[in-house]
Amino acid sequence: MNGGRSDTVEAEPSSYHDAMVTSTPTLVAGTLQDAIRVLQGRRMAVLTGAGISTDSGIPDYRGPDSPSRTPMTYQQFAGDPVFRRMYWARNHIGWRHVHDTHPNAGHYALARMEAAGLVAGVITQNVDLLHEEAGSHMVIDLHGRYDRVVCLNCGRVISREHLAQRLEVLNPHFMEGEDGSVVDIEIAPDADAVVEDTEGFVPADCEYCGGILKPDIIYFGQTLPRERADRALALIDGAEALVVAGSSLTVQSGLRIVRRAVRAGLPIVIINRGATHGDRFASVTVEAGVSEALTALADALGA
Repeated sequence: MNGGRSDTVEAEPSSYHDAMVTSTPTLVAGTLQDAIRVLQGRRMAVLTGAGISTDSGIPDYRGPDSPSRTPMTYQQFAGDPVFRRMYWARNHIGWRHVHDTHPNAGHYALARMEAAGLVAGVITQNVDLLHEEAGSHMVIDLHGRYDRVVCLNCGRVISREHLAQRLEVLNPHFMEGEDGSVVDIEIAPDADAVVEDTEGFVPADCEYCGGILKPDIIYFGQTLPRERADRALALIDGAEALVVAGSSLTVQSGLRIVRRAVRAGLPIVIINRGATHGDRFASVTVEAGVSEALTALADALGA
């Protein structure tokens, strides 16, 4: 990726962290049946990460089999034209892959549970919009969305599809094979791709003011918009339980939501392949595939 995650959301006072540490519940590594018992009769908020979209063909960042990746920072993107060229060359290929993906059973299970009144809303760290496509209505796209581009100078927002048309004109046949198809490359998370040679790629500036265009995605080193963060925390405050699905909780914006749930006294169920940075706060952790687990959860809870 080279669009990324915010790691600079305003932190809570140290006394808040101290209180959470002293009241951390005992970790219970359990089964799906344990999770069902914890969640039965409670209206849930759900936090999702890249692990829910892997079954749709979008790779994650920190799964057990994921290669090491170094995300681009906001400072690199905004301050260096070479980094911007690298980003847009990779995104020019990678966004098409995300554009052609579809929701999987996990996304549909959450939409079913929302329709049944079991899920109050979804906070997602993903930018792929698959929750909305699956039919979820209360979705907070915490880190932005891949289908929009914003000008850092004038603030105008345009569609990624419109920008794609401009980039095609500026970069005809970029990364195409002899038959005209895109060459076989590694797709990376968040509408990105692994492209080694970006030397000749020509990015597009804002057609209205000439400013720098950036995807409407939060990068590392960029502050999460306060209004969006507040909406996410308000959703937690109005819920009776929190389910974390497919997130390693490595980034502070996600872990902060878990800490808010701890502060509110909510039971927390974490479903993920591999350990997470929030396991110490969980009532139950379930080591399982996200799609299968959410589908079974929806069936068991009567969605």
